[in-house]
Amino acid sequence: MDGAQVHYAGFPFREYVARAYRVRMSQVIGPDWMSSERFDVDAKLPEGSTPAQLSEMLQALLSERFAMKQHREQKEMPMYALVLGKSPLRLKESAHDPNATLRNDALVNVTVAIGAAGTSVDLGQGSSYTLGGGKFEGKRMTAEMLASTLERYCDRPVLDMTGLTGTYDVVFDISPEDSQVIGIRAAVNAGVRLSPQAMSLLDTGGNPLIVAVEQLGLKLDARKAPVNVLVVDDARRTPIDN
Repeated sequence: MDGAQVHYAGFPFREYVARAYRVRMSQVIGPDWMSSERFDVDAKLPEGSTPAQLSEMLQALLSERFAMKQHREQKEMPMYALVLGKSPLRLKESAHDPNATLRNDALVNVTVAIGAAGTSVDLGQGSSYTLGGGKFEGKRMTAEMLASTLERYCDRPVLDMTGLTGTYDVVFDISPEDSQVIGIRAAVNAGVRLSPQAMSLLDTGGNPLIVAVEQLGLKLDARKAPVNVLVVDDARRTPIDN
Protein backbone atom coordinates (compact mmCIF):
# COMPACT_ATOMS: atom_id res chain seq x y z
CA MET A 1 0.00 0.00 0.00
CA ASP A 2 1.23 3.46 -0.90
CA GLY A 3 -1.04 6.16 0.41
CA ALA A 4 -4.37 5.76 -1.34
CA GLN A 5 -2.89 3.29 -3.85
CA VAL A 6 -3.02 -0.51 -3.49
CA HIS A 7 -0.69 -2.77 -5.48
CA TYR A 8 -0.68 -6.56 -5.69
CA ALA A 9 1.93 -8.23 -7.92
CA GLY A 10 1.92 -11.80 -9.20
CA PHE A 11 -0.64 -13.30 -6.83
CA PRO A 12 -2.47 -16.44 -8.00
CA PHE A 13 -6.23 -16.08 -8.33
CA ARG A 14 -6.74 -18.44 -5.36
CA GLU A 15 -4.87 -16.04 -3.07
CA TYR A 16 -7.03 -13.07 -4.11
CA VAL A 17 -10.10 -15.15 -3.19
CA ALA A 18 -8.57 -16.09 0.16
CA ARG A 19 -7.73 -12.47 0.96
CA ALA A 20 -11.13 -11.20 -0.15
CA TYR A 21 -13.06 -13.64 2.02
CA ARG A 22 -10.56 -13.80 4.93
CA VAL A 23 -9.87 -17.53 4.67
CA ARG A 24 -6.71 -19.53 4.12
CA MET A 25 -5.76 -20.61 0.60
CA SER A 26 -6.30 -24.24 1.62
CA GLN A 27 -9.94 -23.36 2.35
CA VAL A 28 -10.57 -22.17 -1.23
CA ILE A 29 -11.97 -24.94 -3.43
CA GLY A 30 -12.34 -24.55 -7.20
CA PRO A 31 -10.78 -25.13 -10.64
CA ASP A 32 -7.08 -26.04 -10.80
CA TRP A 33 -6.24 -22.92 -12.83
CA MET A 34 -6.88 -20.74 -9.77
CA SER A 35 -3.47 -21.78 -8.42
CA SER A 36 -1.55 -21.23 -11.67
CA GLU A 37 -3.10 -18.10 -13.20
CA ARG A 38 -1.50 -14.96 -11.71
CA PHE A 39 -2.68 -11.37 -11.85
CA ASP A 40 -1.49 -7.87 -10.92
CA VAL A 41 -3.88 -5.41 -9.31
CA ASP A 42 -3.26 -1.66 -9.17
CA ALA A 43 -6.15 0.21 -7.64
CA LYS A 44 -7.03 3.49 -5.99
CA LEU A 45 -8.90 3.45 -2.71
CA PRO A 46 -12.15 5.44 -2.90
CA GLU A 47 -12.15 8.67 -0.95
CA GLY A 48 -13.15 8.14 2.65
CA SER A 49 -12.44 4.40 2.63
CA THR A 50 -10.10 2.64 5.04
CA PRO A 51 -7.60 -0.21 4.60
CA ALA A 52 -9.84 -2.41 6.77
CA GLN A 53 -12.41 -2.33 3.91
CA LEU A 54 -9.96 -3.78 1.40
CA SER A 55 -11.36 -7.32 1.71
CA GLU A 56 -14.84 -6.13 0.73
CA MET A 57 -13.35 -4.19 -2.20
CA LEU A 58 -11.59 -7.34 -3.41
CA GLN A 59 -14.90 -9.19 -3.19
CA ALA A 60 -16.46 -6.57 -5.46
CA LEU A 61 -13.53 -6.80 -7.89
CA LEU A 62 -13.85 -10.60 -8.12
CA SER A 63 -17.59 -10.31 -8.72
CA GLU A 64 -17.45 -7.50 -11.29
CA ARG A 65 -14.27 -8.33 -13.21
CA PHE A 66 -14.21 -12.13 -12.95
CA ALA A 67 -17.98 -12.74 -12.60
CA MET A 68 -17.09 -15.02 -9.70
CA LYS A 69 -19.85 -16.94 -7.94
CA GLN A 70 -19.16 -18.77 -4.70
CA HIS A 71 -20.70 -20.31 -1.63
CA ARG A 72 -19.53 -21.53 1.77
CA GLU A 73 -19.91 -25.04 3.10
CA GLN A 74 -18.33 -27.54 5.45
CA LYS A 75 -16.30 -30.25 3.77
CA GLU A 76 -14.69 -33.25 5.40
CA MET A 77 -11.09 -33.35 4.23
CA PRO A 78 -7.65 -34.54 5.32
CA MET A 79 -5.99 -32.10 7.70
CA TYR A 80 -3.48 -31.85 10.51
CA ALA A 81 -4.67 -30.97 13.99
CA LEU A 82 -1.98 -29.09 15.92
CA VAL A 83 -2.42 -30.53 19.40
CA LEU A 84 -0.43 -30.89 22.62
CA GLY A 85 2.08 -33.74 22.42
CA LYS A 86 4.38 -35.32 24.95
CA SER A 87 5.18 -33.05 27.87
CA PRO A 88 6.93 -30.85 28.65
CA LEU A 89 5.68 -28.05 26.46
CA ARG A 90 8.75 -26.27 25.07
CA LEU A 91 7.31 -22.90 24.13
CA LYS A 92 8.74 -19.76 25.69
CA GLU A 93 6.32 -17.00 26.64
CA SER A 94 7.24 -13.89 24.65
CA ALA A 95 8.52 -10.89 26.55
CA HIS A 96 5.95 -8.14 26.85
CA ASP A 97 6.32 -5.52 24.11
CA PRO A 98 4.21 -2.39 24.77
CA ASN A 99 4.60 -1.34 21.13
CA ALA A 100 3.28 -4.62 19.70
CA THR A 101 -0.30 -5.84 19.58
CA LEU A 102 -1.72 -9.19 18.58
CA ARG A 103 -2.94 -9.47 15.02
CA ASN A 104 -6.62 -8.99 14.39
CA ASP A 105 -8.78 -8.49 11.31
CA ALA A 106 -7.09 -5.19 10.51
CA LEU A 107 -4.82 -5.07 7.48
CA VAL A 108 -1.17 -5.72 8.27
CA ASN A 109 1.85 -5.46 6.00
CA VAL A 110 3.67 -8.79 5.60
CA THR A 111 7.18 -8.72 4.17
CA VAL A 112 9.25 -11.68 3.01
CA ALA A 113 13.00 -11.79 2.38
CA ILE A 114 14.65 -14.83 0.77
CA GLY A 115 18.42 -15.19 0.58
CA ALA A 116 21.32 -17.57 1.02
CA ALA A 117 20.67 -17.73 4.77
CA GLY A 118 17.03 -18.80 4.27
CA THR A 119 13.63 -17.18 4.51
CA SER A 120 12.66 -14.34 6.86
CA VAL A 121 9.02 -13.31 7.20
CA ASP A 122 7.80 -10.24 9.09
CA LEU A 123 4.17 -10.93 9.97
CA GLY A 124 3.60 -7.40 11.26
CA GLN A 125 2.79 -6.06 14.72
CA GLY A 126 5.91 -7.57 16.28
CA SER A 127 5.50 -11.14 14.99
CA SER A 128 8.00 -12.82 12.67
CA TYR A 129 9.76 -16.05 11.80
CA THR A 130 12.92 -17.23 10.05
CA LEU A 131 13.60 -20.57 8.40
CA GLY A 132 17.20 -21.38 7.51
CA GLY A 133 20.52 -22.54 8.84
CA GLY A 134 18.94 -25.75 10.16
CA LYS A 135 16.44 -23.94 12.36
CA PHE A 136 12.92 -22.51 12.49
CA GLU A 137 12.66 -19.54 14.83
CA GLY A 138 9.43 -17.65 15.50
CA LYS A 139 8.91 -14.51 17.55
CA ARG A 140 5.64 -13.47 19.26
CA MET A 141 3.51 -16.19 17.68
CA THR A 142 0.17 -17.43 18.91
CA ALA A 143 -0.70 -21.10 18.42
CA GLU A 144 -3.08 -20.05 15.63
CA MET A 145 -0.29 -18.13 13.90
CA LEU A 146 2.03 -21.13 14.24
CA ALA A 147 -0.59 -23.44 12.71
CA SER A 148 -1.15 -21.01 9.84
CA THR A 149 2.61 -20.76 9.24
CA LEU A 150 3.13 -24.53 9.32
CA GLU A 151 0.31 -24.93 6.82
CA ARG A 152 2.32 -23.09 4.17
CA TYR A 153 4.87 -25.91 4.36
CA CYS A 154 2.43 -28.84 4.64
CA ASP A 155 0.39 -30.93 2.22
CA ARG A 156 -2.93 -30.24 3.94
CA PRO A 157 -4.64 -27.65 6.19
CA VAL A 158 -3.34 -27.23 9.75
CA LEU A 159 -5.88 -26.25 12.42
CA ASP A 160 -4.94 -25.12 15.92
CA MET A 161 -6.50 -27.43 18.51
CA THR A 162 -3.96 -26.85 21.29
CA GLY A 163 -6.13 -24.67 23.48
CA LEU A 164 -3.10 -22.43 24.07
CA THR A 165 -3.90 -18.73 24.43
CA GLY A 166 -0.49 -17.15 24.99
CA THR A 167 2.10 -15.55 22.72
CA TYR A 168 5.30 -17.50 22.32
CA ASP A 169 8.83 -17.55 20.98
CA VAL A 170 9.27 -20.81 19.06
CA VAL A 171 12.48 -22.61 18.06
CA PHE A 172 13.03 -26.06 16.58
CA ASP A 173 15.75 -27.68 14.49
CA ILE A 174 15.24 -28.89 10.94
CA SER A 175 17.94 -30.43 8.75
CA PRO A 176 19.01 -28.88 5.42
CA GLU A 177 17.56 -31.90 3.61
CA ASP A 178 14.20 -31.51 5.33
CA SER A 179 14.30 -27.74 4.73
CA GLN A 180 14.58 -28.47 1.02
CA VAL A 181 11.52 -30.73 1.12
CA ILE A 182 9.31 -28.23 2.94
CA GLY A 183 10.61 -25.43 0.70
CA ILE A 184 9.42 -27.37 -2.34
CA ARG A 185 6.06 -27.92 -0.63
CA ALA A 186 5.73 -24.18 0.02
CA ALA A 187 6.44 -23.46 -3.66
CA VAL A 188 3.80 -25.97 -4.76
CA ASN A 189 1.26 -24.48 -2.34
CA ALA A 190 1.99 -21.05 -3.84
CA GLY A 191 1.24 -22.33 -7.35
CA VAL A 192 4.84 -22.51 -8.61
CA ARG A 193 5.46 -25.10 -11.33
CA LEU A 194 8.50 -27.22 -10.54
CA SER A 195 10.52 -29.85 -12.38
CA PRO A 196 9.64 -33.56 -12.07
CA GLN A 197 12.93 -34.06 -10.21
CA ALA A 198 11.93 -31.53 -7.57
CA MET A 199 8.44 -32.97 -7.28
CA SER A 200 9.86 -36.47 -6.76
CA LEU A 201 11.39 -35.26 -3.48
CA LEU A 202 7.89 -34.73 -2.12
CA ASP A 203 7.04 -38.37 -2.80
CA THR A 204 10.01 -39.64 -0.82
CA GLY A 205 10.43 -36.86 1.75
CA GLY A 206 7.02 -37.09 3.43
CA ASN A 207 6.27 -34.26 5.86
CA PRO A 208 9.36 -33.54 8.00
CA LEU A 209 7.40 -31.09 10.16
CA ILE A 210 5.52 -33.97 11.82
CA VAL A 211 8.72 -34.99 13.59
CA ALA A 212 10.12 -31.45 13.92
CA VAL A 213 7.25 -30.00 15.98
CA GLU A 214 7.62 -32.80 18.53
CA GLN A 215 10.64 -30.81 19.75
CA LEU A 216 8.13 -28.24 21.01
CA GLY A 217 5.98 -30.71 22.88
CA LEU A 218 3.37 -30.39 20.11
CA LYS A 219 2.01 -32.85 17.58
CA LEU A 220 0.67 -32.68 14.04
CA ASP A 221 -2.08 -35.28 14.14
CA ALA A 222 -3.22 -36.39 10.67
CA ARG A 223 -6.98 -36.91 10.56
CA LYS A 224 -10.13 -36.17 8.60
CA ALA A 225 -12.40 -33.46 9.95
CA PRO A 226 -15.03 -30.97 8.77
CA VAL A 227 -13.36 -27.78 7.49
CA ASN A 228 -15.14 -24.55 6.59
CA VAL A 229 -14.37 -23.91 2.91
CA LEU A 230 -15.29 -21.38 0.26
CA VAL A 231 -16.27 -23.06 -3.02
CA VAL A 232 -15.78 -21.11 -6.26
CA ASP A 233 -18.69 -22.27 -8.44
CA ASP A 234 -17.77 -20.19 -11.49
CA ALA A 235 -15.28 -17.50 -12.52
CA ARG A 236 -13.84 -16.03 -15.70
CA ARG A 237 -10.29 -17.18 -16.38
CA THR A 238 -9.73 -13.89 -18.22
CA PRO A 239 -11.11 -10.81 -16.43
CA ILE A 240 -13.13 -8.06 -18.09
CA ASP A 241 -10.80 -5.43 -19.56
CA ASN A 242 -9.89 -2.27 -17.65
